[in-house]
Amino acid sequence: MRKSKPKKRITTPDPRFNDVLVTKFINNLMIQGKKNLSAKVFYDAMDIVTEKTKESGLEVWKKALANVTPSVEVRSRRIGGATFQIPSEIRPGRKMSIGMKALITYARKRHEKSMAGKLAAEIMAAFKEEGAAYKRKEDTHRMAEANKAFSHFRF
Repeated sequence: MRKSKPKKRITTPDPRFNDVLVTKFINNLMIQGKKNLSAKVFYDAMDIVTEKTKESGLEVWKKALANVTPSVEVRSRRIGGATFQIPSEIRPGRKMSIGMKALITYARKRHEKSMAGKLAAEIMAAFKEEGAAYKRKEDTHRMAEANKAFSHFRF
């Protein structure tokens, strides 16, 4: 848009936990507009997590999401014919989005029977600070740390 910034859409909280973050996660999980299916998968995963950890599934999920959410990332910038990886802070909305997408992506790559089982397993792994999504966050932070020398090129 040339003149004005687009209006922020207000996300309604989900019916079960009454949480906006859960709605955003369900929307990211959704494929081909099948929101009911993605909601069912998420709620089933929460039930599995609650059953296995004996804790509130929502609290475990929030902690897991916080564990896989990176705070810095590297961005490519071309300076004088050379491309540098420049570490930069991530704005809060993008942070959450990256964390959610990492959880969902690596849950889909797991080898459990159902998607709810895959998601529950990835959430529990992230809660314990292990698993592929957590490893991705660690790799991102390691790359930012390695390229700290180029941080003065920040844009």
